[in-house]
Amino acid sequence: MYRTDELVRALNVRDLTDPAQGPHAMQLLIADLKAALPDTEEVRHHPLVPVEHNYEHLGYPADAVTRDARYTRYVSETCMLRSHTTAMIPSALKHAQPDVTLLCPGLVYRRDTVDRLHTGTPHQLEVWRITRDAERLEDLIHTVVSTVLPGKRYRTTEAQHPYTTDGRQVDVWHDGQWVEIGECGYAARHVLKDHPHGLAMGLGLDRLVMLRKGVPDIRLLRTEDPRIASQLQDLTPYRPISRHPAATRDISIVADENADAETLGDRIRALDPRDLVEEIAILSETPAHELPEHVRERLGAGPGQKNVLIRVTMRAPERTLTDRETNELRDRLLQGLRATAP
Repeated sequence: MYRTDELVRALNVRDLTDPAQGPHAMQLLIADLKAALPDTEEVRHHPLVPVEHNYEHLGYPADAVTRDARYTRYVSETCMLRSHTTAMIPSALKHAQPDVTLLCPGLVYRRDTVDRLHTGTPHQLEVWRITRDAERLEDLIHTVVSTVLPGKRYRTTEAQHPYTTDGRQVDVWHDGQWVEIGECGYAARHVLKDHPHGLAMGLGLDRLVMLRKGVPDIRLLRTEDPRIASQLQDLTPYRPISRHPAATRDISIVADENADAETLGDRIRALDPRDLVEEIAILSETPAHELPEHVRERLGAGPGQKNVLIRVTMRAPERTLTDRETNELRDRLLQGLRATAP
């Protein structure tokens, strides 16, 4: 369960979709979609939600791996920080009129890997088209992609979600590779309830802004460096500032045998308040019973644990880090990860 200080810190993260918290290019993407889609209604809810809104009401089974506390930010047994903006949909549908497009933007809270495309507090947007008569999913996909990423080539592939049928993943072609931007499908009957028809789509807004403007690192979306922040007030192409060199450090820790890049990344983010860690890579994982006895004793590794070697890449977007800063952060991560090991 989340401690009070962790919850306060999470709730104080700026929501870049909210005009009340200052202007941002992300809001312009939402405005463009409002103009392109019919009968839009924007819905916002507090990010603390009942667990049943995030899971049960959307059709997640009781044994779904995503419910595991390793990946979900539980506040109590019945309350959590939403893991997707789809958690807003069940209650929004109770008040929705037929023939409406629900837009539900906001922050979500996840335990995720650390790299230039991922963050533990990404922004998402639900686009749910609720209608009396059936409409084509392909038409919604085309309208959304051509509006937010004009000129981009896209494709869809099969994907499964508890709250849709005929689910699809949407990718766009960027810099020589396919990049996922969202998922969609026909809204499932158990979610729609009394509404006749629905199309459901969830989009990753951080990635859309990065692709639209050519921003190379997700951390830049929140930076206070005026050279960068001033560029995030519109949707014109990003003009790179001087790219400062990265520093790498390797750390060796003992972790639970079920620890992975997502859970370790979440712990590292909590130990990095200045957001200097650009990426982590797991170089090796060795179960405790496979370690030489003297190494096992030195590390204090026991049954159900493993030795993990992690490469940490550090970079500040606005300046070059000193050796002292990178070594201090390495030591902070090492001590913190050891202190929280089971």
